[in-house]
Amino acid sequence: MPDLNQKLTFDVAATRTDEHGSIATCKSASIRLDTDLAGNPDAFNPAELLLAALAACMIKGIERVHPMLSFQLRGVEVHVHGVRQDVPPKLEQISYEIVVDTDESDARLALLHTNVKKYGTVFNTVAPGTSLQGVLRRGPPTASHDSLAT
Repeated sequence: MPDLNQKLTFDVAATRTDEHGSIATCKSASIRLDTDLAGNPDAFNPAELLLAALAACMIKGIERVHPMLSFQLRGVEVHVHGVRQDVPPKLEQISYEIVVDTDESDARLALLHTNVKKYGTVFNTVAPGTSLQGVLRRGPPTASHDSLAT
C-alpha cells in the first residue's frame, strides 16, 4: 500500500549556456530560457515561464478531474496575461481565460472551474501573493494567443 503521507517533490536544474540564454532540465525534458538582459524571442523569460506553468497547471487539473466528474470535453485552451510592477519587480496581476470545448451545462462549467482553482498546485502557490482572476468559458479553442492582451 502506498504511503499517503509521502510528499511529492520536484527537481529542476538550470544551466547558463551563454550570455543569451540558459537551459532548464527536468526528467528527460528541457526548455530554453531567456536569461539575456536584452531579451530573447526564442525562449521563455522567467515571467513567461511562470505564466506557462500556471496554464499547464490549469490544463493538468482539468485532465485530472474531468474523468472523475464524467465531464465531456473536446479540447481546452488557456490564455494567461501578467502585469508587472517595477518596484519591487513582481507580477502584480494575472488574468486568465480557460476555454473549454464542451456541451456541458453552465453549472458543470462552474464546477470544473472550482476544481481548477481548488486543486491546482501552481494556482494555489501563486494566488496568495498575486491578484489572480479569470474565467472558464465554453467555446472552441482559437488560434489567437492575444485575447487577454487587449
